[in-house]
Amino acid sequence: MTLTNSELTFVWTPTTVILGSLIVATTLILSFVIWKRNQFSASQGLLEFLRCLIVTLVALTLNQPEWRESFEPEEPPVIVVLHDVSGSMETRDVVESGPLEKEPKTRNESISHLIEESTWSALGEEFDIAIQSFSSEGGVTDATDISSALSDAAEQFPNLRSVVLISDGDWNTGSPPSQAATQLRIRKVPVYAFPVGSETRLPDLEVTAFDAPTFGLANKPVRLPFTISSSLAQAHSTTIEIQSDSGESINYSVDIPAMGKIQDAILWTPKSEGTFKLSLKIPPIPEEHSDANNLMTAPIVIRREKLKVLLIDSFPRWEYRFIRNALERDPGVEVSCLLFHPGSESLGGGIGYLTEFPNKETISEFDVIFLGDAGIAPDQLSFENVASLKQHVSNQAAGLVLMPGFRGYQQTLLETSLEPLFPVIMDTTQPRGWGSSIPGQFELTDLGARSLLTRLEDTENANATLWASLPGFQWFAGVSRAKAGAEVLATHSSETNQYGRIPLIITKTFGTGKILFMGTDGAWRWRKGVEDKYHYRFWGQVARWMSYQRNMASDELMRLFYSPDRPKTGDTLNLNANVMSIGGEPLKSATIVVRIVSPSGKVNSIRLQSGSEDQWGLFTGIFEPKEPGEHLVNVTCSENAGMLETTLMVQGTDLEVVGNPARMDVMEELARITRGKMIRDADLDLLRSNLSTLPERAPLEKRLRLWAHPLSITLLIILMTIFWIGRKTVGSV
Repeated sequence: MTLTNSELTFVWTPTTVILGSLIVATTLILSFVIWKRNQFSASQGLLEFLRCLIVTLVALTLNQPEWRESFEPEEPPVIVVLHDVSGSMETRDVVESGPLEKEPKTRNESISHLIEESTWSALGEEFDIAIQSFSSEGGVTDATDISSALSDAAEQFPNLRSVVLISDGDWNTGSPPSQAATQLRIRKVPVYAFPVGSETRLPDLEVTAFDAPTFGLANKPVRLPFTISSSLAQAHSTTIEIQSDSGESINYSVDIPAMGKIQDAILWTPKSEGTFKLSLKIPPIPEEHSDANNLMTAPIVIRREKLKVLLIDSFPRWEYRFIRNALERDPGVEVSCLLFHPGSESLGGGIGYLTEFPNKETISEFDVIFLGDAGIAPDQLSFENVASLKQHVSNQAAGLVLMPGFRGYQQTLLETSLEPLFPVIMDTTQPRGWGSSIPGQFELTDLGARSLLTRLEDTENANATLWASLPGFQWFAGVSRAKAGAEVLATHSSETNQYGRIPLIITKTFGTGKILFMGTDGAWRWRKGVEDKYHYRFWGQVARWMSYQRNMASDELMRLFYSPDRPKTGDTLNLNANVMSIGGEPLKSATIVVRIVSPSGKVNSIRLQSGSEDQWGLFTGIFEPKEPGEHLVNVTCSENAGMLETTLMVQGTDLEVVGNPARMDVMEELARITRGKMIRDADLDLLRSNLSTLPERAPLEKRLRLWAHPLSITLLIILMTIFWIGRKTVGSV
């Protein structure tokens, strides 16, 4: 830069000038009087001169003196051409005008001529042209960071005169672009925005979600939920295909609404164990602009497992009997029973029956506990039993099914530590519930209609029709309302109270476990004419849903479970481990290390922390996956020499979506904030005209504030010190 001008200036006001002048004039008069009184002594004259100098400097400081220098840059001004190379620029939605119909170009193809140096050669005499690409930080194309691109250009080129931004405006990472635009506005750097792409989404079918569970059981149906969205102008019927890498294939007919989406699920029954890769595919149609998003894959692990279920009740009522019979016939379930028979000298007995409530060590073996019409009593549960049950659900991810009965024993549990596990507020004035000679019906809520627990038929419409026609019940529990945070899946179709419909099927989570409340004992009537088809399907789904997390990865000494169960990159993964001693007791403290190897080979070691006093055997930690793909997980415990190995599938997060409409509003806002202009249809002549008429940039000015400079203050202090010492020397003080 070249220095063109330098001068001393003052930021004065009439008040500061008048005040400063009066102070200096008064000081001069007083100093002359004092000097005359001392017979014009030379030493006193020097002191008075120093006094006047100090006061004059103070008066000048009041008027804020500044030393200003102006510089002219030696280099010509710079125009930066920023062009977007992110993934969304591959959208093929740019249609060129003309007499002949042409195939749409991708957004990248349509701007190819704008990023050639020859396009800007006409401006080369007045400006330096810098052509730069941008996407997200680090140069990857899976995200768009417009804010960083603008900020980096301003930092890289001090002589920046203007920015030409070529993009679809679809930013999805970094700070809002308006923040960078505000900084450019302060520097008087306008942004000329070239928007690329269509403002409306082109006709397309897209698989937006395929949420296969992390694992399933061999020879048991697995639900594969999916979501398909459409931007077609008309409804479309098609047959989708789900195929596994083992060669199995399932076809499923769907009706996709116009400009909408469909959420549904397909049942798949795996025949063998192993790790499978499932693919969901929509057949391409001529109307859609791209079939690249018609396919989505998801991994799933199929195992053979034996769930351990404990049934607890006071008397062998019909619901208890049919649940027990159905679960015993399931080869994947091991059933144990505890039947109290209050007033009798002996408990219910037979194969699979327990003689007493399990202790702390043996209760940890059960994945799901069905607690029927039993409560606190000398010949039923004890407070110690209840505390053990609560810890098992809270700390070891077990499931608890609450099934009250007309005897009302379960109401006694509301005065114990088990009360927080209830997902409902019970009506204590009706401990024995309500009975009716007219059968009642279930009515699914919106949440229940979408829930996998209440899905007894393959489609939503068929499922809703079935629930409306299921044989009714003639007794239901005294329930006031659901607690906050609980999910109501079904209500009574007709009975209400001051809170609305009586909730009958309610779920909630407690600690690491899951709770389900069944407000009637008449589900066994669903067997009428169809045997176990619907009755067992419901309870089988409940048992497996409740034990899902608990059985993610386990052996005799350790169990690892985590949430969310299908994490994505960037998610916070909560790791939970239950650890037992060799004798089967939950460990109070232990050194639990989870070693996670990412697909790139990077190793993360997380030491899990023990829970609180009432969380024996539970250890927790946090992991944030950065890479998609299969992660190898190894859990070790030095206290019991245990080691557990499993895999963790992490899904990638695709910020860039091919097919989304261009964000014209973002581009227009950037131009407006910086006082630039948005130029449509790539009108280069208009752009060149605007750039060539840009006002000359003001010289760069440097200002040194003498009035606030540390040296100015130091000089005044030194002069006042000399003045004071001088007065002492001549004897004036």
